Amino acid sequence: MIDAEPDVRKKTEGTSGGLLVATDVRRAFGQSVALGGISVEVNGGEVVAVLGPSGSGKSTLLLCLAGIISPDAGEVTYRGRSFGSLPDATLTRLRRDEFGFVFQFGQLVPELTALDNVSLPLRLAGLRRRDAEARAHDWLARLDVDDFAFKRAGEMSGGQSQRVAVARALVTGPRVIFADEPTGSLDSLNGELVLRLLVSAARQQGTSVVLVTHETLVAAHADREIVIRDGKVAPALVAP
Repeated sequence: MIDAEPDVRKKTEGTSGGLLVATDVRRAFGQSVALGGISVEVNGGEVVAVLGPSGSGKSTLLLCLAGIISPDAGEVTYRGRSFGSLPDATLTRLRRDEFGFVFQFGQLVPELTALDNVSLPLRLAGLRRRDAEARAHDWLARLDVDDFAFKRAGEMSGGQSQRVAVARALVTGPRVIFADEPTGSLDSLNGELVLRLLVSAARQQGTSVVLVTHETLVAAHADREIVIRDGKVAPALVAP
């Protein structure tokens, strides 16, 4: 399991702040405003929960922070560089090499085995098959799903598939993981296990996590929370 073999390769760059910054980001879909001028910052090595009800704009914010969609106005910068100044090819390499993604339903490639799914981003980055599979095996073992290395998604439970998805997100040693409702399709026991493994693994290698959820129990695993309501950051509650 993951706590038994920590990854000591820390990423210290950005730990003082400003690794990923959104400034006055606005995004609409037709007449529907998803983001109405949001400014947030993710520091190196921290776990940030983006909390809010369905339709609040939190998933749109995640997609903007990950460079998957572009804001209509405002700016997103990563390590001081604006996404708007980067060519598409550079953004693609950035998402492949420095970002990891975990979605609600895992989104494994159904035709591939767990081992192939986890090694896929390494193979796309040019790593030799033998080396990619060795690293993939290591992460499957850390997340306690190495027994399913040669199983396809349809041959695994939801919790097992989601742990494979977490392994795929972590195998490249990303600087940032974007997790959009990663426990939403799981029962409470499997959801807690997957989330604990994700957060533990990320902390061990100094990876930042942007965790989108509508559940306060999930958000409790984060270092801090950003609450989104109606496309804006809700003001923090101050104790009397």
